[in-house]
Amino acid sequence: MSGPLDFEPDGDEAPPPAAAPTPPGPPVAKPRPPWASRWGWVVGALVLLAIVLFTLNTFGGDEGGAKGLKPGTPIPPFAAPLATSDLEGDVNVATKPDSGSAGARPACAVRGPDVVNSCQLVERGPLVLAFLATRGGDCTDTLDDLQRVHERHPQLQIAAIAIRGDRGDLRRLIAEHGWTFPVGYDHDGVLAGLYGVAVCPHLAFVYPDGTVRGTVLGREPAAELDARVRRLLAASRERGWTG
Repeated sequence: MSGPLDFEPDGDEAPPPAAAPTPPGPPVAKPRPPWASRWGWVVGALVLLAIVLFTLNTFGGDEGGAKGLKPGTPIPPFAAPLATSDLEGDVNVATKPDSGSAGARPACAVRGPDVVNSCQLVERGPLVLAFLATRGGDCTDTLDDLQRVHERHPQLQIAAIAIRGDRGDLRRLIAEHGWTFPVGYDHDGVLAGLYGVAVCPHLAFVYPDGTVRGTVLGREPAAELDARVRRLLAASRERGWTG
């Protein structure tokens, strides 16, 4: 007779006598699964990451700090929907045609009144690019500072990108604060990875040739922000910008 291991004996056959119970032996420690020893490392890493992000968000950073793009590197191109427009879609980050989920056309070629295009911005002059979250108090305060900086230095390009969040909340925030610079909407957060955004606010200072001068992480006094902008403008002129 054959069958699975849980088959029952035939009804006309007596079951075999039960075997005498085997006395219990000494307890044997069960081997730990290979992943169990790593949980301590995972928890420790998460705690360390939280401490680092808290420190950066509280005390800010300097140009070329620990996060963001390194000075001298080109900014990744993008074309994002203008937050206040009716344009829907993912941010285009393609660097060449037919780039799949990154975009069918290169991002630099995607332009229009409803698009925030990084290539178009730097063609016009030095750029301060801000990344924000709609619920970050330090973020909105810094963007208010940037609005005033823009009024003092109209030749400076200023733009912001909201990472994820609710677009309706973002539109209300723009209206309440009266920001006149373009604000793009990145609903899936692709630019956070490309630009190394880990805290809010995150400001990238960019030369007219599209290369990074430096990054500022976290909020800093408005006077220091204005001084950074002045240095960006002066350095851009030394590099041949005539604006």
